[in-house]
Amino acid sequence: MKKDIVIVGAGPAGIFTALELIKNNSGKSILIVEKGVSVENRHCPKSKTQKCVSCKPYCHITTGFSGAGAFSDGKLSLSYEVGGDLPQLIGADKAQELIDYTDKIYLEFGADEHIEGIGNTDEVRKIRSRAIRAGLKLVDCPIRHLGTEKAQKLYFEIEKFLLANGVEILFGYECKNIILESGQCKGVIIEGKGETQTVYADKSVIATGRRGAEWLEKICAEHNIAHQPGTVDIGVRVEVRSEIMEKVNEVLYESKLIGYPAPFKNKVRTFCQNPGGFVSQENYDNDLAVVNGHSYKDLKSENTNLAILCSHNFSEPFNEPIAYAQKIGELTNMLADGRILVQRFGDILDGKRTWDKELSHSNLKPTLPDAVAGDITAAMPYRAMINIINFIKAMDNVVPGFASYETLLYSPELKFYSNRIKMDEHLNTNVKGLHCLGDSSGWTRGLMMASVMGVLMGKELSF
Repeated sequence: MKKDIVIVGAGPAGIFTALELIKNNSGKSILIVEKGVSVENRHCPKSKTQKCVSCKPYCHITTGFSGAGAFSDGKLSLSYEVGGDLPQLIGADKAQELIDYTDKIYLEFGADEHIEGIGNTDEVRKIRSRAIRAGLKLVDCPIRHLGTEKAQKLYFEIEKFLLANGVEILFGYECKNIILESGQCKGVIIEGKGETQTVYADKSVIATGRRGAEWLEKICAEHNIAHQPGTVDIGVRVEVRSEIMEKVNEVLYESKLIGYPAPFKNKVRTFCQNPGGFVSQENYDNDLAVVNGHSYKDLKSENTNLAILCSHNFSEPFNEPIAYAQKIGELTNMLADGRILVQRFGDILDGKRTWDKELSHSNLKPTLPDAVAGDITAAMPYRAMINIINFIKAMDNVVPGFASYETLLYSPELKFYSNRIKMDEHLNTNVKGLHCLGDSSGWTRGLMMASVMGVLMGKELSF
């Protein structure tokens, strides 16, 4: 098979690369290779079974057209300060310009025009004042909330648009390797449906998302693609009654707070806040179960959940941050018999595990019903656990009641980002003809910035 451009991965980065190529009337032949299924065929059985059944060969929440992010909470961060380090590569002004441009594309395909987290200046100032006194930084970031169920409809419209405009999408195919000849990438080798195919292309774009981070790390090592050890985020998902978060939810919708708690001074941050949301389980390769959060437009719970993530950066001689995080996840899964662990914050401080009957007596009812009550401190590294505890205590000064005894912590919450691929501002790697985008590149985190990187790639490849 021969194409002008082959895109590996139908997440936001890959999708928006193809979209921009079409918008610029590039006339190039485009193939998208996706391991999962089309967006309309992505269904999680848990909605009926009420428990994770570990779908094979992959989890429908993490894999398929539109990627993992679209099936979590569907939030678009509209500030360049949120979503990874792409602004360091292309400049803050250009990053913001591309965010505004990409946001208009989302609106064209049916995104809600309402923006959360703008206005209420006086209330924001009060929240920021409390954050400063607690030693935390509040990052202002307007949010366009698609909603888990509405995001699926939006991406279905994008899928139909791509197909109608000549983009070929191969579902059920996985990229096994890239083709290198004389130091130049000539295409990719894909496998699926009982066959192996060679796809030759002038330009190969790898956009495999967090799920494909480990695979891309191996490809970089095998083919000497210039990269450096990236960041891995290890943490928990916290759940509280929405009454506790009521003012913050109303004013900001998503409170993006950053701190460097003593004694280690590692970066700790909140991420993916879901007012009225639901805690969820995702399954990665090797049956690794990790926790996430969903937020629907219409269906609401009585709780709010958000992630608290501790960033880990490693230096020589260690260069396997993804494997490190996976080991923590595996140990946690072992304690929970392959499921998600949940523990009350007060029990952590008291040095005891949580029991099911204690959860049943609480004001706070878990929205992940098959989570296993236990002791997450038996698996979480000491450094990360102390960072999380001290950050939660600081959060209590911003949101009184956040550090209450019955606040729930779910584990493991892990964010895998590939070793960061070295590239220039035009997204060229040291291998001619090869480009790496989105979360798998190590440069972005989340829907909007991955989409932005795709738009930039599409512009670069159009002419």
